[in-house]
Amino acid sequence: MIPKKSQSLNVCVVLPAYNAEKTLKKTYYDIPNKYRNNVILVDDASHDRTTHLAKKLNLQVYRHKNNRGYGANQKTCYRLALISGADIVVMLHPDYQYDPKLIKYFVEMIADKYFDVMLGSRIRSRKEVLDGGMPKYKYYSNRFLTIIENTLSGHNLTEWHTGMRAYSSEVLKNIKFNRFSNDFVFDSQMLFAIMEKGYKIGEIPVPVRYFSEASSINFKRSLKYGLQTVGEAFKYYFRKNKQSSKKK
Repeated sequence: MIPKKSQSLNVCVVLPAYNAEKTLKKTYYDIPNKYRNNVILVDDASHDRTTHLAKKLNLQVYRHKNNRGYGANQKTCYRLALISGADIVVMLHPDYQYDPKLIKYFVEMIADKYFDVMLGSRIRSRKEVLDGGMPKYKYYSNRFLTIIENTLSGHNLTEWHTGMRAYSSEVLKNIKFNRFSNDFVFDSQMLFAIMEKGYKIGEIPVPVRYFSEASSINFKRSLKYGLQTVGEAFKYYFRKNKQSSKKK
């Protein structure tokens, strides 16, 4: 079957938002024009005017009545994107930490069948990451968790914890993401499930941008996320070994 060209694909950009009023406009206007006609923002019960601004920008907006969590926000994003008939879904944090102008490269890699999933990796060198404003404890915990996840999964991703990702619709339809956590560990659960299904994962380097308006979880929540992520890595490792034993 001849793959569709990226121009003919329905690309949906989803923005899982929480208190993103200060950065939403910059994020939206950096999305390439050709992808602005299908942008969905899910507001996880923000306390600011995120929803109001999103409607002024003519985005498709869905607001949770109560704060459900980062994972729950993504679940709603992906459900709405699939309902819209998307062939490729790009998840982008609306806090302007990630460069929306790179979306076209994520789309092309999936459209041309090189990969099923694309990740935006902020990790190229320690100096670049720290100069970009990432706190030291976040950098070192990111590296520590990535080493564990790569070791236990058998993969070699440079970053597992990015907020810029793209998925083919086939991946989202087959992963059954609704069963995953409503919290931050959702991202790791997604990647382990994608690996389990044998989908191909690619990476594109993205600039590091940390600043006062960008969203960030505190140390306590980061610690909880780290422990949950390690737990998911070991679960995946034992599942993989069990399946290998059955095949022998």
